[in-house]
Amino acid sequence: MAKKVGTLIKEARTAAGLTQEQLARKISGLSASDISAAERGVKDLTQAQLKAIAKATGVTQASLINAAKGSGSSKTSSKTSSKTSSKSSSSSKTSIKVTAAEKKLVELYRAADTETRKSAVSILKGEKSGAEDILEDILGTAMEFLGAK
Repeated sequence: MAKKVGTLIKEARTAAGLTQEQLARKISGLSASDISAAERGVKDLTQAQLKAIAKATGVTQASLINAAKGSGSSKTSSKTSSKTSSKSSSSSKTSIKVTAAEKKLVELYRAADTETRKSAVSILKGEKSGAEDILEDILGTAMEFLGAK
């Protein structure tokens, strides 16, 4: 069981783009050698430590804790927020791995206004060519602004 948790910790850490040393600095009471031992399955971590690792790496706490208990999926999933994370883990059994870049895109999308979100989706769908359409939008807005004066 510790080996399974260790594999999940390593997957979550590498997906977040962290070294063992960087992760250890984010977790109070754990050293890089503790992280290494946990990843190899030779050290069991407390639930509090697993929760801290989950938070630092952007995976759901349930994925690590369930693995430590011997239940649940062996895949890690994106941590969106504590409210939605707990709802989705109880209503949906599907887990996906999310890279650090994908996590950043989700954060940026959530912080954007409605128009920016629509433009981003259009670009990702290939409906807009990206930079050209953005420049066109900026120029159109500037022309409207100048025409209003």
